[in-house]
Amino acid sequence: MQRLVGMMALVVGFVGAVATTSYGDTVKEGTTAGGAAFKIVVPTNWNGDLVIWNHGYSLDQVQQVTDLGPLSAVQLSEGYAVAASGYQQSGWALFQTKKDLQNMVKVFNAAFKKPKRVFISGESLGGIVTDQADETANLGNVVGAYPMCGVHGGSINWNAALDIRLLYDLICSNTPAAAIPGGPTGLPAPGFPGYSFSFSQLGVAVDACMGVLTPAASRTPQQSANLSQFLSITQLPESFVLTDMGFALFGLSNVIFDPAKLKGGQGVGNANVNYDNGGFVDKNITRVTAKTSANKKLAKNYIASGKVGKKKIVSLHTDKDGLVIVENENFYASVVPHANLTTAIAVETTPTHCGFSMAETQAGWEALRAWVAGGPQPTAQDIQNGCQSLVDNSQATGPCRIDPSFVIPPLSNRIRPR
Repeated sequence: MQRLVGMMALVVGFVGAVATTSYGDTVKEGTTAGGAAFKIVVPTNWNGDLVIWNHGYSLDQVQQVTDLGPLSAVQLSEGYAVAASGYQQSGWALFQTKKDLQNMVKVFNAAFKKPKRVFISGESLGGIVTDQADETANLGNVVGAYPMCGVHGGSINWNAALDIRLLYDLICSNTPAAAIPGGPTGLPAPGFPGYSFSFSQLGVAVDACMGVLTPAASRTPQQSANLSQFLSITQLPESFVLTDMGFALFGLSNVIFDPAKLKGGQGVGNANVNYDNGGFVDKNITRVTAKTSANKKLAKNYIASGKVGKKKIVSLHTDKDGLVIVENENFYASVVPHANLTTAIAVETTPTHCGFSMAETQAGWEALRAWVAGGPQPTAQDIQNGCQSLVDNSQATGPCRIDPSFVIPPLSNRIRPR
């Protein structure tokens, strides 16, 4: 992930080094007292503002920070300092990300000076990290946020992971070669008790059941039927089945078994979920009751409250995302006041996760900048127009697919209430 610099060990207890790029930018890298790596870049023409970038989900352990976000070059050229923190936790890192960002900002303030204004941005998991920071972290004068393909429904999304796992077990019970160890706790991931299953083995099992790695014309009738039933209930794009199964096994187990997270507590359940109105699934799926204390702890880490104060937020999503579903944007819009939030949806022909063009990404950022500077709240059409202008002037590559008329369905349409 990422690393930062320092000489303020007494302030936050980190080690690191300071360097200067060939362009004169000051680069600071190191590790905070909490164990999260970080990287800060301050341009010579610093305008006094700071952009914080939050990266996406990874089950890998802490690594050096190299990613400052897709817009870092643009932001640095505009005079912003850019900083990114790794997460001291792998996987669903929301149990500690607020502290990670607070530690990094302490480093920044001590090494440079307190920024005049702060913008927070992030992608995927970094979207909910951004939401949490907006609402609870007190990182300074935070004036704007730019989450992209964000998990705005937060830990509600782990209900979907449980559903995917239990639906797989039911639908694939007719295929012995598809059996996967574990159950409603997922499958213990590397570093946790009981690990004995790899992602490659998962691919073999899922393919045996549904033929997702087999050309459609070569699938058996049973594989085709299994896949059809699975997709009809989950509403997932076929191309995301294996990815989502990985989250339902290794990701879910990481949340449940990590002693710094739920300590083995069953944080999600499906005791009263209606899958098919009393049909085959409702009558046969395994039923699990969530442990109240674990469920509350999971919700605390984190589901957005919408208490964003005066912050201005532009949120970008693709409509066919099969990992962080677009319905997360509906949830976010239901809790954040309309006057604080502009949502823009890019309509895809092929499902992706965070598959924005550079022009779409930059257009959202420039719309937020103009809004914070005192301009009117941007609309999705404004962002589409800004995108097209960037393309027409050869400032960024398209396409520009923001659809102002796109209606985002409720999150409960995809993640069944419980």
